[in-house]
Amino acid sequence: MFKRIYMEITNVCNLACSFCPGTSRSKRFMSEAEFRTLASKLKNHTRYLYLHVMGEPLLHPGLEDILSAAGEMGFRVCLTTNGTLLSQQQDKLLHAPCLHKVSVSLHSFEGNDRKDDLAAFLDGVLDFCRRAASSDVICALRLWNEGGENRRNGEIESRLSARFGTDVSSLPRDPNGNRKLGENVYLESAERFDWPDTAAEDRHTQFCHALRQQIAVLCDGTVVPCCLDGEGRIPLGNLFKQELDDILASPRAQAMRRGFETRQPSEELCRRCGYAVRFNR
Repeated sequence: MFKRIYMEITNVCNLACSFCPGTSRSKRFMSEAEFRTLASKLKNHTRYLYLHVMGEPLLHPGLEDILSAAGEMGFRVCLTTNGTLLSQQQDKLLHAPCLHKVSVSLHSFEGNDRKDDLAAFLDGVLDFCRRAASSDVICALRLWNEGGENRRNGEIESRLSARFGTDVSSLPRDPNGNRKLGENVYLESAERFDWPDTAAEDRHTQFCHALRQQIAVLCDGTVVPCCLDGEGRIPLGNLFKQELDDILASPRAQAMRRGFETRQPSEELCRRCGYAVRFNR
């Protein structure tokens, strides 16, 4: 059983964030039938489906049907969004009993050097959070840009303070840097990280939770070890053509697991991951 499995229902996005490498893969939206095929093969491997790797999941024209299918199969669904489409899609989201958590990348606003109204953007996001929290859906507001472009963070925290009636900057942080703004609403702060890239310097990464706590399935069915392999550079198999147990038993997947166990990653891409270095000891 995995703690979570990422399912990329589309790799198309409506933004081009400076912190995201994007993808050169062909643009694709997973059909509902394809989603059902893949999800049925994951039922016995996780309870939590995260509808994101690359792309903006709220762009998917069949989002309502996909959420319905996920609920029928007993999944709890989490998704990550840039927040720009929450106002249009909130009814579909909040009418889905399977929805467990929505993570909103507030740093996407500055990551695109957007010239529109930050206040209006935040109002839309927070109106959704208010409705979602009352429906027992967790909302995580992300500022994952510490050490990078974060000129707007102070303004964002000021507006959050006014909305929640508390000084956000003085709230206690948990060990992961998260602050509770209200019931089911959290502000997540983290350093900006460099995505894995074979052209990057060797970061001497030792360990990762890939293939232990998570795997990811791209929108063409390709299984990759983690949610940061957005280009599918470590294809372990294809879930449209294979069963997950067979994919996980492949020599490449087994070598990766052994490599992380011994803190000697077998894949060059993993050794050049700017996120996984936080697991070094």
